[in-house]
Amino acid sequence: MKNLLSTPQSATAAPLSRRRALALSALVGGTALATSACSGGSSGATDPNTFEFWSFTGINQKDSVEEYKQLAPDVTVKLTEVGNAQETAQGLTTALAGGKVPDLVLIQAGDLPKFMKNPGNFVDLTTLGADDVQDDYVEWVMAQATAQSGEIIGIPTDVGGMGVAYRTDLMAAAGLPTNRDEVSALWPTWEDFIATGRRYTEATGNAFIDNAATTVFLQAVSQGEEQYYSADGDVVYDTNPIVRESFDLGLRAIAAGITAKLESFTDGWNAGMAKGAFAAVAAPSWMLGSIRSAAPDTEGEWDIAVIPGGRGNWGGSYLAIPARAANPQAAWDYITTMQSPEQQLQHFLDSGSLPTTPVNYDKPELVNHTDPFFGDAPTGKIFTQAVLGLEPFVNGEYNTEISTELLNALNGVEGDGAPADAAWDTAVRNIKSAIGS
Repeated sequence: MKNLLSTPQSATAAPLSRRRALALSALVGGTALATSACSGGSSGATDPNTFEFWSFTGINQKDSVEEYKQLAPDVTVKLTEVGNAQETAQGLTTALAGGKVPDLVLIQAGDLPKFMKNPGNFVDLTTLGADDVQDDYVEWVMAQATAQSGEIIGIPTDVGGMGVAYRTDLMAAAGLPTNRDEVSALWPTWEDFIATGRRYTEATGNAFIDNAATTVFLQAVSQGEEQYYSADGDVVYDTNPIVRESFDLGLRAIAAGITAKLESFTDGWNAGMAKGAFAAVAAPSWMLGSIRSAAPDTEGEWDIAVIPGGRGNWGGSYLAIPARAANPQAAWDYITTMQSPEQQLQHFLDSGSLPTTPVNYDKPELVNHTDPFFGDAPTGKIFTQAVLGLEPFVNGEYNTEISTELLNALNGVEGDGAPADAAWDTAVRNIKSAIGS
C-alpha cells in the first residue's frame, strides 16, 4: 500500500493526485464523509465472531477479507471501503470525535502521525500481544506506530520499496542500454538520472519521466535520514538542506525539459503510460499494479532498475483498533493472522505488496521472485534492498501538508508555468499557512 510520509498515495490509495485527493477530502469532510463515519461504525454488538473493518478503496481489500474467511469460517467481517486513503482518515477523525467507530481500520502511513498525537484514541496493541510480535517487523516501520510513551497503535501491512520502472523499447530507441544492471549504472546519483534524461530527450524529442515532483523530488527527499521533522520532532522542512536540495533537483529536472508534465495517478498520467509518453517512472513495489492496469498492452516492454541513491520507500499502511471498538479481540485476531510473516509473504506473491517482515527478505520465494510483465525483473530482491538501508526517521503531524505544498509548487512550475525562482518561497508560504507555523 502506498505513501512515503512516509509520503503520498498508500500502496493502494485511490488513483488521485495528492492535490486533488486532499481537496476532495476537504470538500467532503464535513458532510458526506461525516455521515459515512456515523453510519458505518461499530454497531455496539458484542458477537465475538463479528467485527467492523474500515479500509480505503483501490487496494482490493475484499480479497484479503475473503481469504481470512477461508481461514476463519466462523468469523463475519463487515468491510466498509470508506473512500480514498485521505477520506478514510478524515472519516476516522470524525468517528473518534464522538461517532461510531469500527473495530479495525486501515490507516495510510502518511496519515498516521496525526493519530499518533492522541494514542489514547486507540487500543495499545501491547495489551493484546504486540510486544511479542513487534520484532517480526522492520524496525523503522514499527517505530512510526510506536508512541513516545511506548504504546503501539498499529501493525504495518506493507512498505513501498523503491525502484525505477523503465521501457526497454523506448530506451533502445534512444540508443541507451536496456539491461537492468547497465541501466542502474547510468544513474548512481540524481544528477546522473537527470543527465540520462537529457540524453534520452535529445535523442528522441520525447519526455523521459512522467513528472519531476514525484519521480525526482519525492524520492530524493525520502532518502534523507531527517526529512520534514528533526529527531526531536521539530518542524525543519525549511531549514533541512536535504529538503531544499531535493526540491532544487526537481526544478533542475523541469528546466532540463525531460518531463511529460503528467501528475501521478491522474487520467492523463494513465493515458500517457499506455501511449509511451515517458520512458521511466519512480516505482515502489505497489506501483507495478498501477502500471499493469494503465498499460496492459505493454507487457514485456518494461524492466526495473535500482533507484538513484539505492534506497527509498514510498507508501505503506497500518492496521489499528480504535479504543471504543466493540470487538477488539476479533480485530486483533485478524491482524495477527493476515499480517503474520507467512501471510505477508503470500500477499507479495499474490499482489506485489512488499512485506514489512524481514524474516522473509532472504527466503527463496521472495528473493527469486520475478515478474514477467517487467521483463522477469527480480522484484523481490530489488525492492527489499531499497528498504533495508533506511533508518528510523520522524514522521510529524503535518508531513502530508508539507509534502503536498512542496509537490504543488513543483507541479505549478512544471504544468502551469509558475516562475521557478519563486517556487520555494511559494511552497514555504503555503506550508506556513496550512500548518500555522
